[in-house]
Amino acid sequence: MMPKPAPLYERQKARLDAFTRAGYNFDPDRLTDYTAATGWRVDDYETELPPEAPGPPEPRGSWAAACEVLSRYSFPPPGLISGIFLPDQPLSQRVMVLRAQFLGVSFWFGVRIGRVTDETRALPDGGGPEQVWGYNYRTLEGHFERGQIEFIVHKNCTTGRVWCHIHAVSQTGRIRNPFYWLGFKLFGRRLQVRFSQQSLKRLRQQVERMLREGWQAPAADGPAVQPVSAHEDAQAQLDKNRK
Repeated sequence: MMPKPAPLYERQKARLDAFTRAGYNFDPDRLTDYTAATGWRVDDYETELPPEAPGPPEPRGSWAAACEVLSRYSFPPPGLISGIFLPDQPLSQRVMVLRAQFLGVSFWFGVRIGRVTDETRALPDGGGPEQVWGYNYRTLEGHFERGQIEFIVHKNCTTGRVWCHIHAVSQTGRIRNPFYWLGFKLFGRRLQVRFSQQSLKRLRQQVERMLREGWQAPAADGPAVQPVSAHEDAQAQLDKNRK
């Protein structure tokens, strides 16, 4: 019998170690200065998820399922982006290696979780409280982009509405290779939009599947979740360290 291959997070240990030591390629403390007027792209995307009954999030409802999908990072389209990370690392300290498919070539980038959000907020229109959970990650040195993207799942506790919101602030980073610089200039924006739109579509599909199939974890259909779901000990650590 052939031995089981090592999980991806072990095979990518050198990259994970390098990105753990890497710094950001932008200044997170200046996020409020990064606007369209100063040359940054500010994007917002949203998708509706199956509603729940009014009140706090249900233990195995739509909101909790979306939190699970976000935590596993199983929602990005694997043909564009796959994420690899250590399952025993708390989410608030997570560093990820992102494998991006671009111009027929695989590129390896690093990102780090900047903040985990888990709180009850007052809705801006005074319509009652909402429960929110999610996180942002920030680009590290060597990334083709610089900036931050945030994934947050919301529940309106008064109406039962559940939705997921993506907020991104980005700018093209320093790309030394002129071929890649030109390709990213021509196609990078299209890939950005496609990533967010397809990620929300896949998240909604995975949430609906979890609700329909009795809370089964998202399918391991790409490297994003494969290193965890293929190893029981790693899966247990991921479940333990979601927050």
